[in-house]
Amino acid sequence: MLPTVRRQTLITLALGLLIVGSARAEDPKTIKGLKNPESVVIGPGGKIYVTVIGERDTPGDGSIAIVDETGKITTFAVGLDDPKGMVVVNDVLYVADVTKVWRIDARGKVEVYAGPGDFPRPPVYLNDIASDGVDNFYVSDSGDRAGKKGAVFWINAKKQVTLVLDGELTDPPIAVPNGLLCDGPDHLIVADFGLGYLYRFDLKTKTAQRLGGGFGGTDGIARDSAGRLYIGDWKNGRLFQVRSEPDPPRLLSEQFQSAADIAFTADGKYLLVPDMKAGTLTWFPTKGF
Repeated sequence: MLPTVRRQTLITLALGLLIVGSARAEDPKTIKGLKNPESVVIGPGGKIYVTVIGERDTPGDGSIAIVDETGKITTFAVGLDDPKGMVVVNDVLYVADVTKVWRIDARGKVEVYAGPGDFPRPPVYLNDIASDGVDNFYVSDSGDRAGKKGAVFWINAKKQVTLVLDGELTDPPIAVPNGLLCDGPDHLIVADFGLGYLYRFDLKTKTAQRLGGGFGGTDGIARDSAGRLYIGDWKNGRLFQVRSEPDPPRLLSEQFQSAADIAFTADGKYLLVPDMKAGTLTWFPTKGF
């Protein structure tokens, strides 16, 4: 028989492992019933807005849905094509959608904010959008998704569009620009969907610094209050965390089919993960990571 102290220690350890295991095994909240969800934001009224592509490459059947934690899905705006990245400024949604950027007000009224003719060169596959906080936007164009014609455009407050990043000419090349995140006034974090890299792009010098790789189909990027980056891997359904630039990426989950354009809940406790192939939206808890 084991000594009493040792037996108590083993029992305590076992209980501790059970508690930890139970907490980690708890399934994140997941809502089903979305047809090709791509991006998620906290929008007007603190509600959760999701871009719904619908049938891919089918003009006019895309939409914006409002999703609540009970599982209720409400259609907010219709008539879009294949809506993807989305950002909120002053209770207005701005959505990247193939060859145009939409503006959608708090009542769900949809209008073109920047059309194909407004761009300095024809957009091929507009993918994500980020705001610098002063009514200017950055929009990624993934090009032909085979490494050609990728770009990032800047739209100023007067709706003038300029090219700030040519994926083929950047050193090193950023072949398939996807997820975007503003990093101060002079830098932009850019995800390369094609090569699985993450870059910090200097808007003044037009040079790129690689922050990490191995992210598969690098898609959505989010930052928490501690400055840590979270990355969605669309191709392999994984989530990563990058604590600081020298540290290697930390794999958080492999539970998804295609983790797309992610965002944090208003309280910062959960990462909202649209899974395009699964048709779901998941509240992924980040506590403990």
